[in-house]
Amino acid sequence: MSIFKKIFTAIRGGATEVGEAIVDANSTRIFEQEIRDAENHLTKAKRDLTEVMAKQMQTSREVERLKKEIQTHEGYASQALNQGNEALALEVAEKIASLETELATQQNALQSFDASVVRLKDLIKKSERQLADYKRQLSVVKTTDSVHKATAAITDNFVSGNSKLLNAKESLERIKTKQQNYEDRMAASEQLQAESGDASLEAKLKQAGIGDQSSSADSILARLKSQQK
Repeated sequence: MSIFKKIFTAIRGGATEVGEAIVDANSTRIFEQEIRDAENHLTKAKRDLTEVMAKQMQTSREVERLKKEIQTHEGYASQALNQGNEALALEVAEKIASLETELATQQNALQSFDASVVRLKDLIKKSERQLADYKRQLSVVKTTDSVHKATAAITDNFVSGNSKLLNAKESLERIKTKQQNYEDRMAASEQLQAESGDASLEAKLKQAGIGDQSSSADSILARLKSQQK
């Protein structure tokens, strides 16, 4: 039984590793989607805040209305007392008591709305700043990811290109060797022809000063001078 538990644990561990690998491979995309989700939640929070603020305004108007109504009924009670009509004054006082109870309820609600609006506005501002920072970080992350991909591509191209350059270098060396061999054969052929033919004999006679010598500028000038004497 313990063996099956260990196998199950190993499978769960492998699944966790696979899951982490998928998350790592798509981390930038996940981060970007999480930012979009946060933006959507923030937009909804702003709509909810407007509803709270609207109720705050309504409650504030109700508080002012109750205050004015209480003030008006206090005037009625004073007039009834001035007329000596205590029964009517008492009835008005009961109405004032009811209005004051309602006023206290509305004032408590207004205080709650005021506190909630202040707190929600502060949370939204903090969320907006955090979201703006995440967007900046996302830009940096994307740029860094692009640089890493470009670096990897350059490295791969360099490695594969290195072998291509090596092949090209070998081809160039073979061409140069072939051309040099051809030039050496041509030079050897010319040398062999010169040594075995009449050109070799003429060169030897000329070197010894025998036979027709080519006229030089000095010999021609000397000949012209001797003809003028």
